[in-house]
Amino acid sequence: MSLSITYARAQLGIQAPLVTVETHLANGLPAFNIVGLPEAAVRESRDRVRSAIVNSHFEFPQRRITVNLAPADLPKAGGRYDLAIALGILAASGQVPGETLENYEFIGELALSGSLRPIPGALPAAMACRDSGRTLVTDTDSAREAALIATPIKSATTLLQVCAQLHGREPLPDAVQDTEQEAVICADLADVRGQLKARRALEVAAAGAHNLLFYGPPGTGKTMLASRLPGILPPLAENELIEVAALYSSAGLDRVRQRPFRAPHHSASPTALVGGGSNPRPGEISLAHRGVLFLDEMPEFPRSALEILREPLENGEVRISRARAQVTFPADFQLVAAMNPCPCGYLGEPRCRCTPDQIDRYRNKLSGPLLDRIDMQVEVASMSASQLQDAPVGESSESVRNRVRSAREIQLARQGKINGELKGSELDEYCRLGKAESALLRASVEKLGLSARSYHRVLKVARTLADLSGQENIGTVQIAEALAYRNLDRKTVMPA
Repeated sequence: MSLSITYARAQLGIQAPLVTVETHLANGLPAFNIVGLPEAAVRESRDRVRSAIVNSHFEFPQRRITVNLAPADLPKAGGRYDLAIALGILAASGQVPGETLENYEFIGELALSGSLRPIPGALPAAMACRDSGRTLVTDTDSAREAALIATPIKSATTLLQVCAQLHGREPLPDAVQDTEQEAVICADLADVRGQLKARRALEVAAAGAHNLLFYGPPGTGKTMLASRLPGILPPLAENELIEVAALYSSAGLDRVRQRPFRAPHHSASPTALVGGGSNPRPGEISLAHRGVLFLDEMPEFPRSALEILREPLENGEVRISRARAQVTFPADFQLVAAMNPCPCGYLGEPRCRCTPDQIDRYRNKLSGPLLDRIDMQVEVASMSASQLQDAPVGESSESVRNRVRSAREIQLARQGKINGELKGSELDEYCRLGKAESALLRASVEKLGLSARSYHRVLKVARTLADLSGQENIGTVQIAEALAYRNLDRKTVMPA
């Protein structure tokens, strides 16, 4: 038969659309054409496939070969189609049985020797293959990554091994998940001396998944505190682990087994943060999904980059629109940021030489809508040498993590989600206030000039504070503490 059909998977964000590889051999002058919107790497597969077939001791047909990658309007990029194209040619020329191809999907890049090389996006392809009911065949490294999903996956090292499987001569081994445990090394919160208010704020932020901004002079421990946050967060649940692994797989990055902690440099462009490219890839915002995005020296980031954060902080996803495709990446991250009170960092001290105009320009890098979305804005004050020496060793990350885990269990049992994810009518149901609490919050919001969004953020933080203390209802103590964490979006903020 001069026509064969094989199946592969494209990569579109974290999705893996099905690609039908149709191969036709016709009489005429020898030629090899690939159609179906192939990009340069796909067109170059003609030479890789030809050499791989010959070096695997098969005959490359000297006929007019046409390979169609359907659907034709889906851009095809990378070397992931090499294996499916090679098997299509062998099946169309009668060198492998074509009737068995219906049960498999093939992804893998071919070396000139016929060996298989790993490709990005193996895990999303395995998830899509599981839904289709077919068996995925890929290289050994990609198969090990894809084995995180409970679906039939076969691993191979060469094109010849795949052909032996199709002939029924030598079955391919099943993919085995990498069981090697990555050592989870997180800096301990016990290393932080003093700064009790900032430590308390970090615990509250971890318990309710609240966004947090530290501000204060240089050297007070803002970055040190932020780097301790992953150590007090509970480990990833199984479904969260798969989500994060799929994202990192689509980006071609090594799999992570703990909550991500991304700390991009302040020179990062908007595209680096949000993602993009002709074949859209996830940016730092998405790579922090289910983890922490830390922006040190936040006002030093370009204003355009900071404003990009507004939509993901509300919706938990990033939408990238390009001429060829529209892609949505998950971006449910916890934002932690740090900043100085002025450009030099020493506001209020004799050595500060910043003018009021310089201070205003520096602070105005953070717009009101962005500050609205940061639940907690906490000062990290400087400590004298004697205070630092006399400060006792603080609690370890493990003891704080236990309290965070208990508070989160309360939240999940009550409402099925973390407090920071509550929206709309859920706030009315789970954050009910008594008369005294309502009066205090209403008067404080009016006096401080907080927005409606800030009002709801205060409610969420107060709910978390009540959960940490084991109280069923929110009290005036929790309202007052939650209000104390909103320092930068008041009518009166840090003195200029």
